[in-house]
Amino acid sequence: MRKLLYTIEKHNHNEKDLKEILNNNKNIKFVSLMGVDLGGNATDEKIPMQLFLEDISSFLESAIQTDGSSVELYNIATLNNAKVDLMPDVDCKWYVDYNFEHIDEELNLPIGTLRIPAFLIHENRKVCSRGILKKSEKYFKKSILKLFEEYPHMIKNIGIEDVSCIEDIILTSATELEFWVNTPEDKADLEKLYVSQSLKEQYWKRTHGIIRTCLEKSLILLQELGISPEMAHKEVGGINSSISIDGKTNHAMEQLEISWKFANPLQAADNELLVREIVEDVFTSNGLEVTFKAKPIYGVAGSGGHTHVGVSAKLKDGSIKNLFAPIDMKEDYLSEIGYGALMGMLHNYEVLNPIVTSSNDGFNRLVPGFEAPVCIVTSLGHNYEVASRNRSVLVGLVRDIKNPKTVRFELRSPNPLSNTYLVIAGCYQTMLDGIKATAKSKLSTKELEKEISKSVGQDSFYLEKDRSYRDESDVFEYYTLEERNSRFSVPPATVYENMKNLEIYESKLNSLKQGNVFTDVIIDSFKMGAIDKWTKELKNRIIQDNMEMIRSCVKLHNKENMDALDEATWNAISDMKFNVMKDTLNRKSLFTKIREAIAHEDYETVSNLQLQLKKEMEDIQQLYMQYSKNIY
Repeated sequence: MRKLLYTIEKHNHNEKDLKEILNNNKNIKFVSLMGVDLGGNATDEKIPMQLFLEDISSFLESAIQTDGSSVELYNIATLNNAKVDLMPDVDCKWYVDYNFEHIDEELNLPIGTLRIPAFLIHENRKVCSRGILKKSEKYFKKSILKLFEEYPHMIKNIGIEDVSCIEDIILTSATELEFWVNTPEDKADLEKLYVSQSLKEQYWKRTHGIIRTCLEKSLILLQELGISPEMAHKEVGGINSSISIDGKTNHAMEQLEISWKFANPLQAADNELLVREIVEDVFTSNGLEVTFKAKPIYGVAGSGGHTHVGVSAKLKDGSIKNLFAPIDMKEDYLSEIGYGALMGMLHNYEVLNPIVTSSNDGFNRLVPGFEAPVCIVTSLGHNYEVASRNRSVLVGLVRDIKNPKTVRFELRSPNPLSNTYLVIAGCYQTMLDGIKATAKSKLSTKELEKEISKSVGQDSFYLEKDRSYRDESDVFEYYTLEERNSRFSVPPATVYENMKNLEIYESKLNSLKQGNVFTDVIIDSFKMGAIDKWTKELKNRIIQDNMEMIRSCVKLHNKENMDALDEATWNAISDMKFNVMKDTLNRKSLFTKIREAIAHEDYETVSNLQLQLKKEMEDIQQLYMQYSKNIY
């Protein structure tokens, strides 16, 4: 592995250096352009290296044509206008992806593919996730400097004398990746998983066997790629692995997490994509299945993709100032800029949320009580000197009183399959909206602290009157469902409800659209894609899975081992199964009603029926578990 080339840095993206590097690494035999569509899917094609070497300059300066039907760009790449070009990004790090199962016989080295991050171009416009994030970063930097010129008090209050002292604005982002690993075809024992989670038997425990080996191999590969992993550990989900007589793992079902260092927004999103690919390659090559689904197993811990965002200023004297940190960490939680950024995310979350959670799987994770945030609320801490670790809130404030450089925000709602490019772009767009509002208000940090700490019914210059936005309690334990909805608003429960908020909260949508970052065309395409995938998955996968589950709930008792309770419970289960699945001459099943509503594009009805189906299936599962436990 030490002989292998893993990255090609930005300064080497010229014909002379590339020819020298690639001719010295002849086991790198292919080039692949990695464009990312609006669904978060990365392209991967194999272009023979010889074609790349013949005319590197033309390859890098002109786009490669591809078919738009192969990428997710609803209403953009249409059948009669499907041409999409892939334009290499020469301003970022390139990676080499090795196939360790395919060895070059002459060199005795694995075959490599040079992965070049790229932009998707349609009608001379960037229409991809990478392009949107790059535009967002550029607009944020330009806007924040202009704001400081107009409202100089914003930087003077954090110790920057004048905007002319600033050399650059630095945006930093990072994500964390949680995932489940299991041996193939193992079925989840829900009761064992639930008990193990409740007892916290797996959290931060030592890994063993093949799980440990794969985790260590993944971390070593990530180090070689320059992604700089910081930590990997067991998460709360899972059960103890079973070991065979020869010491090998023959049964595993564990939840793991990997985190890595911060980078600029575009690099951070690229990193997450690569981490997922490395983890999947390493674990699957060792006979294990990996899933990054938000909620792969009903009733136990889901997987998050917490997203961290920060902003700093690099001064001309070489020093770095965290723009979110107050001038005195013992006297304030945040600077005026920090309060504005936080309020921007909270105030505009109804239009950020559709980007964060756009799938059925994502909503399956957002269940109160599983540390999955559903309420638009933050926590600052009980006092200035003790950092908040409230895991029930939507946006966490991360701060270390001894190190102002650490101050940042953690958006806790994304999952491993959220489109990180769009999520980060949306965070900076909504934060900028709040920063602009607080700059114009000219309120002090103490006044802004009162604003974000306001009670329901109190007026605000920016936040909504009938809501509360800060809470230091565990909001799931301290409040009832009705109280949470009253204080923090009713959260959407389906993909359709979330996408509908893009229409309901049209004024808030301007926070995403400022600077022409998220255009109407992009927003409509994303929304259409989410609705299309939602209905197709519901019709062709969720209903089918539920059908199989219903059929697996069979009668277990007989005359010899039954009690009247067993008969009554089974009859109740049968009635519920019948209502969900069975059509008669006089009535339609819940499954049929959903299919018909989808066919008529009556999405409001589909959404309501989906919630009804979810409740019915949960009741069936719970009752059948109770019934089966009573059979001896």
